Amino acid sequence: MSNVKIERLNHTFMEEISKILMTEIKDEDIKFVTVTGVDITNDLSFAKIYVTVLDPKKKKSTLEALNGASHFIRGKLSERVEIRHTPELKFLYDDSIAYGEHIEDLIEKINKNSTQEK
Repeated sequence: MSNVKIERLNHTFMEEISKILMTEIKDEDIKFVTVTGVDITNDLSFAKIYVTVLDPKKKKSTLEALNGASHFIRGKLSERVEIRHTPELKFLYDDSIAYGEHIEDLIEKINKNSTQEK
């Protein structure tokens, strides 16, 4: 499978899953979720959906709710995206934003220390 097709499917899945979560999910735990990325395997059998949550305290319960609703979301995806086989969905928390904030904090501390030494 070409990488261009997989990248296009990743982007399409990200958009459609975001729309499904905003408009068709009734569970309040899932309402405030942001889809940050999708990674579909080359054989289209699995898709990892990376999400972030506004309230980090609800991370675990939100992931459980999302993975519980994955069959419903997969069914809606199969109606919206024309591919022969809709992959199994696995929702994962995206730590990259928290990691980026941590790196920014470290850089700020280094800059403060270097300006205080001068």
